[in-house]
Amino acid sequence: MTDIIDELQWRGLLAQTTDLDALRKALADGPITLYCGFDPTAGSLHVGHLTQILTLARFQQAGHRPIALVGGGTGLIGDPKPTAERQMNSVETVLNWVDNLGTQLSAFLRFTPEGEQPEPTDAILANNADWLGEINAIELLRDVGKHFSVNQMLARETVRSRLDGEGMSYTEFSYVLLQSYDYVQLYRRYGCTLQTGGSDQWGNITAGLDLVRRMDGNEPHGQAHALTTNLLTKADGTKFGKTESGSVWLDPELTSPYAFYQFWFNADDRDVIRYLKVFSFLSRSEIEELERQTEERPQARAAQRALAQELTTLVHGEEECRKVIDASLALFGRADLAELDARTLEAALSEVPKAEVSGPVEELPTVAELFAQSGLTNSKSAARRAIQEGGAYVNNVKVADVEARISAADVLEGRFVVLRKGKRNIGGVILDGA
Repeated sequence: MTDIIDELQWRGLLAQTTDLDALRKALADGPITLYCGFDPTAGSLHVGHLTQILTLARFQQAGHRPIALVGGGTGLIGDPKPTAERQMNSVETVLNWVDNLGTQLSAFLRFTPEGEQPEPTDAILANNADWLGEINAIELLRDVGKHFSVNQMLARETVRSRLDGEGMSYTEFSYVLLQSYDYVQLYRRYGCTLQTGGSDQWGNITAGLDLVRRMDGNEPHGQAHALTTNLLTKADGTKFGKTESGSVWLDPELTSPYAFYQFWFNADDRDVIRYLKVFSFLSRSEIEELERQTEERPQARAAQRALAQELTTLVHGEEECRKVIDASLALFGRADLAELDARTLEAALSEVPKAEVSGPVEELPTVAELFAQSGLTNSKSAARRAIQEGGAYVNNVKVADVEARISAADVLEGRFVVLRKGKRNIGGVILDGA
């Protein structure tokens, strides 16, 4: 059985554990059952969730049984934010989001195929609404609440910051009781003895661990444990998982596979090796080789390309990854733009400077004016100079005439035109009603 602790440590993932030696022994004596929870606070998971999802997958590959817990119950309350009260979503909305998250999580772990006998390491998809929806107020207060000290709850960092500001509702104040009860239920139902999560969840996780010990002190399933992973930060100080357009989602309708690929491909040289360790299943030797290539030839972006291909394939599949790579090649003149479908073109152009214009094609501004309108050049005169110097392209065809205009034949999929200045600067035109 793979030593998963050593694996997490060299990947820079392991942040905190309650008793590392005891946990290592339990894992060696395993298999064990572990879980991580995901609250449906939106209709999709995002790249920030991948650390925890892939940590579950690593445990499964090491011979253990993961539980992916979707918070259909806790999602109706919401983990308190440090600054303000969460907006409550309708029950119908949360139920829909629960289904979405369950489908997404199922793509990363091995579940028992329909009609087959379960294997010991097959994953379980659980929903805490199954038990939180059944417990009544008296039971919650008598059986769960009596184990929590208000003094300790008030000392929690999130609670303190809220009490110093706008305050906190009892609803959010009680969230820790509900999440802690999840560990108790999973311990009892499945013999689950490890909860994982990000290091910012240490307080919630250890509260659950303490509740297991208080409510099931004789430990019928063995000693319970907690483990957290390091939170990712970017070398430039900006928040991981965010772009100018917002969060990078796993749902292709919210973040296109092209944009998803570009997010990873654009990783800073200072970050990319850490990302490969955390998010890829490449071996230590493979990552060390990519690290060497990055140091020797950073302009080749070999590590970024490997990272983008690995993650796009993992999340969106081989076919979508191939389309994205074809689109990237086409945009820079190394493949035929005409082979790209409308969805891929739209996704690609959403990430570059562009002009949105309307009217008949024959009445559109000149190419030079479109370069300026798109922001690809800072003025019409700069665009004219680019044309005169041989560095302006429409659909990868060099433009020779400073007065050139777009023709109907240049419009791809009825509404797209790709502009390029030099080798690397891409822009676009999107026609409305062309």
